[in-house]
Amino acid sequence: MTDELAEALRSSGYRLTPQRRLVLAAVTELGHATPEEVRDHVGDGANLSTVYRALEVLEELGLVRHAHLVDRAPTYHSTSEPAHFHLVCRNCQKVTSVDPDRAEPLLSRLRAEHGFVTDVGHLAIFGRCEDCDDTRDPEHEHQHDQHEHDQHEHEQHERDQPSA
Repeated sequence: MTDELAEALRSSGYRLTPQRRLVLAAVTELGHATPEEVRDHVGDGANLSTVYRALEVLEELGLVRHAHLVDRAPTYHSTSEPAHFHLVCRNCQKVTSVDPDRAEPLLSRLRAEHGFVTDVGHLAIFGRCEDCDDTRDPEHEHQHDQHEHDQHEHEQHERDQPSA
């Protein structure tokens, strides 16, 4: 991977820096990672702004991709992984990678009806995973929905507060 990285960087006018090498290795090892998780993984090897800049260059070169799997920072993964889209559990935050062929009926219909060609690498579908699916127990679902409502109100209150 280092030779591929070096060649990709050189051919685009960039240098292979130790930080870029560390960031790409971290993304590959972690699977799906936010810039903060990458920084934590590389330790003293790079600060957060360096990680963001490295990720930007690596994405420009097609070596990493990002998707929005959480409400905050984008989550990056290596393009050396097979193409996939993401199922994200809103309850436990579990991320499941799914082969894009599973979405083919929907993608074909979008193309036929709207002329729209989909980039599934950025696709994230949010819901509840099998372990968290409590729809079989109506009382539990009501409690879960109330908790989500309360959590949303708390987050809204936090956003409405003036920052210091």
